[in-house]
Amino acid sequence: MPRAKISALGCFVPARVLTNDDLSKMVETNDKWIVERTGIRERHIADSNVATSDLGLAAARAALAARGIDAPDLDAIIVCTVTPDMLFPSTACLIQDQLGAVGAWGFDLVAACSGFLYGLTVAADLVAAGSHRKILVVGSDTMSRILDYTDRATCVLFGDAAGAFLVETADSEAEGYLGSLHEIDGSGGMFLKMPAGGSRLPASAETVAQRLHCVKQDGRQVFKFAVRKMYELSSGLLERHGFSAADVALLIPHQANKRIITALAERMNLPEERVMINIDKFANTTAATIPLATRDAIAEGRLKKGDLVLFAAAGAGYTAGASLWRWAY
Repeated sequence: MPRAKISALGCFVPARVLTNDDLSKMVETNDKWIVERTGIRERHIADSNVATSDLGLAAARAALAARGIDAPDLDAIIVCTVTPDMLFPSTACLIQDQLGAVGAWGFDLVAACSGFLYGLTVAADLVAAGSHRKILVVGSDTMSRILDYTDRATCVLFGDAAGAFLVETADSEAEGYLGSLHEIDGSGGMFLKMPAGGSRLPASAETVAQRLHCVKQDGRQVFKFAVRKMYELSSGLLERHGFSAADVALLIPHQANKRIITALAERMNLPEERVMINIDKFANTTAATIPLATRDAIAEGRLKKGDLVLFAAAGAGYTAGASLWRWAY
């Protein structure tokens, strides 16, 4: 069976920057409070006329340009998001049309902050099955659209961005996808959610007035789950494939909170130089954090061809996952 590899990536970040000082003028908070609790210093916010598909389209174009291929070469597009342009049609359809990916199929995948890893696993398995040659996995979210800017516990955490990986057939067994380990735990679903807007609680004047179309979170519960489950799945995945944390050149975790990342690294006994953190510049961009962190790791010379790279994530649902790759370029 063929092995899948990540052959290119592309990212897009809106130009507008919202700093902690800017937020302090909107809600009762300050830069020191935010940095100490989250590690975030600023985040990027999309303009009012820019939607999730627009961010994702820009990232998709960047990934194709980096690989030097055209959109019709794609077999499928998987868009990972919790902030679609609309419930239907899917954001994947919108991006496929604007990209000009004639002949490609695709769908939206909803797994919150674990979404991008879930999309990578689907893409890698489709390539390994031999039924697909080139799949674009896009993580795109405009979290600013579902934030309550009177709630300092959540509004400081998120930003807008998009990233995309091109997954295709590897040239050899010495590179590419090694495996993944995922898990969901619906018993924790109430601790991180957007209550209204679905069939359970359709939009109404009351749901809007009560800000139920915004992110609601029990931060303590989410923190404990994220650290524990990312550690368990990462360690289990490494053991399954005959590795230990000492073999990992770089851990690229979902960027939800610097304290979560630090706690995970400590439990895995990984030194700071082998853990990628860029949450200070972008905050939590949900499905876009891992491609953004990967881009910055490459730019900083921390991820190179042949490196063993471990991705890990946890998010609403609860969802969680880990994915192991031998970096291909």
